[in-house]
Amino acid sequence: MADADVEMLAAALRRDSADLELYGAVLTAKLADSLPPGSVRVERRRSLGHRLAGRPGAVAEVTVLLGDLRFSLGTQEGRTTAEICHEVRGVVLSRRPVDLDAWLRDLAGALTRAAATNARARTAVERFLT
Repeated sequence: MADADVEMLAAALRRDSADLELYGAVLTAKLADSLPPGSVRVERRRSLGHRLAGRPGAVAEVTVLLGDLRFSLGTQEGRTTAEICHEVRGVVLSRRPVDLDAWLRDLAGALTRAAATNARARTAVERFLT
């Protein structure tokens, strides 16, 4: 895919990133069904109110695993945090905090590279672009 395709994918990802709750739902709906099982994880925090009401809880962190890269988006003290880790067999070799735009751009690039060789990743990219 060309650089223009990566930018278009990043724009599609950015469009849906108003808040972490919405982002968790978008990534889960659009990516989880298209990528291998376990590639997208959403961690939630459940307060007592959530438990009593039978609600799943607020999204605390969204993680996307693509090859040896782990893209994590979460909240810390009320602000969004983004991180990209290089991970091999569960061992984190490097951890890089980034801003949301860099996180989106790098995630779009990793999805684009995966789409070039993997039909499931290609389906995930097409779902974002349509």
